[in-house]
Amino acid sequence: MLPAHYYPAFKKYENLAGNYGNAWWKQLDEFASFNGPILFTTNCIVPPRSEEIQSRIFTTGAAGYPGCDHIEADQNGKKDFSRIIEMAKKLNAPEEIETGSIVGGFAHEQVFALADKVVDAVKSGAIRKFFVMAGCDGRMKSREYYTEFARKLPNDTVILTAGCAKYKYNKLDLGDIGGIPRVLDAGQCNDSYSLALIALKLKEVFGLDDVNDLPIAYNIAWYEQKAVIVLLALLYLGVKNIHLGPTLPGFLSPNVAKILVDTFGIAGIGTVDEDIALFMGA
Repeated sequence: MLPAHYYPAFKKYENLAGNYGNAWWKQLDEFASFNGPILFTTNCIVPPRSEEIQSRIFTTGAAGYPGCDHIEADQNGKKDFSRIIEMAKKLNAPEEIETGSIVGGFAHEQVFALADKVVDAVKSGAIRKFFVMAGCDGRMKSREYYTEFARKLPNDTVILTAGCAKYKYNKLDLGDIGGIPRVLDAGQCNDSYSLALIALKLKEVFGLDDVNDLPIAYNIAWYEQKAVIVLLALLYLGVKNIHLGPTLPGFLSPNVAKILVDTFGIAGIGTVDEDIALFMGA
C-alpha cells in the first residue's frame, strides 16, 4: 500500500496513517505481526502459514485463494467490504516493525512540475545520468544486486523507479541533488507508464529526435508478467539497450531472444562494478 500514500485524495483520511511492511514476498512474516484483515486485489498471494492468518485474508477481482472469502461486486458493480471493516474493529492493532518516512509520489505530473529544475540540473552537470530501475522484487539472494547497484551509483545520478523493485533500495540514505531526491518513485507497477512519459517529456524539452539520446540507462528487475508488459511498452517506444536481471525471462526462445538482442540491444546483468562502469561509459 506504499503508493496509496502518494495520492493527495487520501490525505483527508487520518486513519491511513502509514504503510505496513515491505515487498510482497515478506508477507509470510509480516501478516502474522499485522494482526488485522488483509484484502488482496491483485496477484502476489503467498500460501499463508496458518489457518489464523488465512481467516483474515479476503480477495476480490482477479485475486483468489482456496479457503479465503472472496468479495464479488453486486449487479451495480458495488462491493460490500463490511466484513473486513468489522473484523478490523475487533482484532488487535498491528505490531510496529519499523518506523521512518520515505518521499515518493513522483508520477509524471509531479516531475513535469519540476521539469525546469531537472533540466537545469542536467545542463549544469549536477545530474549526469538517470537510471530506470523499475520492476519486481523477490526473495532470491541474486536480487541483492540491485541494493548494491543503487548504493554504488555515483552521487550525480538519479534513480527512477516504480513497482516493488524499489524495496531493494528505497530505504538507503542516497540523499538528493539540489533538492531533487536521488530516488524518484512513481508508485506501483502500473505507474511505469509515468516513467515512460517522463522520458518522452525530457526528449521534448531537450529537443532530441531519439529517446535513446537521453542520459537515461535502463536496469530493470524482472520477475513476472507485469514487468514483461513494461518491457514490451518500452520496446514499442523504441527504447534500446535495456538490461534485465537477475536472469532473462525463461520463456524466451532462442529465436525471440536473438531478435531482442540484435534489434533492441537487450542484455542481462553482470557484476555491479562492471555494470556501473558500462552504464557510466567508463
